[in-house]
Amino acid sequence: KLVAHYHHKKSSAPKCGDCGGALPGIPCLRAAQFKKLHKHERTVSRSYGGSRCAGCVRERIMRAFLIEEQKVVKRLLAQTSKK
Repeated sequence: KLVAHYHHKKSSAPKCGDCGGALPGIPCLRAAQFKKLHKHERTVSRSYGGSRCAGCVRERIMRAFLIEEQKVVKRLLAQTSKK
């Protein structure tokens, strides 16, 4: 019996928006199948869960913290130079 077998396109892993690396913990599916998943299967329970990898999130948090610290130091230096 001759039967038609359909080959579906291979799907690539979802990529990190910053570094472009594959996101671990998120399945490699086509858009139609991905849409059928539950929300907890589509993301990772972390800030920037489904769009950024853990390393990039860590860098963002560190950068924001260091910028705030720099502002505080600048303010303190301005106060001490004023006196």
